Amino acid sequence: MNIIVSGSLAYDRIMDFPGRFSEHILPEKLHVLNVSFTVNGMKEKYGGTAGNIAYGLALLGEKPIVLATMGRDYHRYFEWLAENSIANDNITIIGNEFTASAYITTDRADNQITGFNPGAMKYPSSFNFGNIVPKETIAIVAPGNLDDMMNYSSKYQTMGIEYIFDPGQSLPMWNGQDLVRCIKGSRILISNDYELEMIISKTGLDRGALLQLTNTIITTLGELGSRVCTRDCEMGIPAVKPREVVDPTGAGDAYRAGLIKGLTQRKEIEQCARMGSACGSFAVECYGTQEYRFSLAEFEARL
Repeated sequence: MNIIVSGSLAYDRIMDFPGRFSEHILPEKLHVLNVSFTVNGMKEKYGGTAGNIAYGLALLGEKPIVLATMGRDYHRYFEWLAENSIANDNITIIGNEFTASAYITTDRADNQITGFNPGAMKYPSSFNFGNIVPKETIAIVAPGNLDDMMNYSSKYQTMGIEYIFDPGQSLPMWNGQDLVRCIKGSRILISNDYELEMIISKTGLDRGALLQLTNTIITTLGELGSRVCTRDCEMGIPAVKPREVVDPTGAGDAYRAGLIKGLTQRKEIEQCARMGSACGSFAVECYGTQEYRFSLAEFEARL
């Protein structure tokens, strides 16, 4: 089955500041703020919603089609994708931009200062759907370029391709009317609980009204698991206990990978969500969004 994953590809550049930001910021001088923090070093991680979801799917034995944009510094990420058997054929290179990058500095108190350069993500990607058979395809529209999110949702509706709509961290940029257009016709609307409240606020539609636009609403709840709501029932899905919690970043994208794997196997939605929880549990055990590993046997054992 074809799995199309659209969203972002980004470099996460993570730095640790050995002190506390508050010790270097004078409250009475906030109107003329000019500070510099010397960090212990920098780690570069591979990230972005499309990359994270595709990575989880690759571990689950799938060959996702990634639709995203990257800049002229794409080479290292392409090498990483190749190492993990993820094709780069449909990634659009924007030669006069850098790849989207997050620069995250964390102090001793776990306070963070982040600068994000969207870079190549400002440009839409492209894809030729000529060889795609709708009934043999499932897609996810993950946070990334806003035009991509709207255009791909519309394309899937027109072609009759089942898709998951996942607005996530892009929500502040949306208006209610465009959200409704993209949710309408989706198989699943997925978000965390805070994002669902944002969707409700922006669209003016409660959960019942949203379920007239989409078949299922899945709400991830972190360590509390997730909630699956359909027009007929609501069920709570427990979190799968990890060996240890190192970093929860990326667990949501791993959950989506497990969920999609279940959908490709035509499993019931409850079992698909449980597969999402299992995949997410591996992600929180590692620092970084594409650092976890498991074999299919290990996944089945944990599931």
